[in-house]
Amino acid sequence: MKKWIRIGSIFMAIIVLLVVVVYDVVSFNASGRTFDDIGDVPPLKYGLLVATSPITPGGARNFYFDNRIKAADELYKSGKVDFIIVSGGNYTQSQKNGYDEPKVILDSLVARGVLADRIILDYEGTRTLNSIAKAKMVYGLDSLILISQRYHNERAIYLADKYGIHAVGYNAQPSKNQCSRIKNTLREYLARVKMFIDVANMSTNYVE
Repeated sequence: MKKWIRIGSIFMAIIVLLVVVVYDVVSFNASGRTFDDIGDVPPLKYGLLVATSPITPGGARNFYFDNRIKAADELYKSGKVDFIIVSGGNYTQSQKNGYDEPKVILDSLVARGVLADRIILDYEGTRTLNSIAKAKMVYGLDSLILISQRYHNERAIYLADKYGIHAVGYNAQPSKNQCSRIKNTLREYLARVKMFIDVANMSTNYVE
């Protein structure tokens, strides 16, 4: 019995180590390509805002949404991007407190003064993989500025590299809710492992 406990413990330690290594590989790959200061962001024609809902599934205000809107607005008004692709999904029928993400982001950006004809709505962005794949395969982009929180930008940059897109990230501020930040950090560890699996099977994960 002790032997199997020891084997199980070793196995779990290896799994945890692999998860941590994957996380660090993705962060290292994006080193020097995500920016907190708008002045450091190189100007590119297109920005890609990876959507989220303004309200969490539990009905609370989603500060990740607010901060991504703010970041996109800053990029546009500073002349860093000419167009913003808003990539998300319509969850009004499938989720409690679900939203039409591209539409609500469009409304939020227009309310801030971004011209509606400079905003492109992508309803196939239900996954980050799909958002990046469509940017390359449908819109034909070779470069773009990603607009999300740092952890998400790092993962999206890794995917962009696989599609031959030169991508940098402008980091929106994280949520001011500490519990939300912890939850998203833990989720990101698993998301990066899932991404590695997706990359290995990339040809079957997106259908144009």
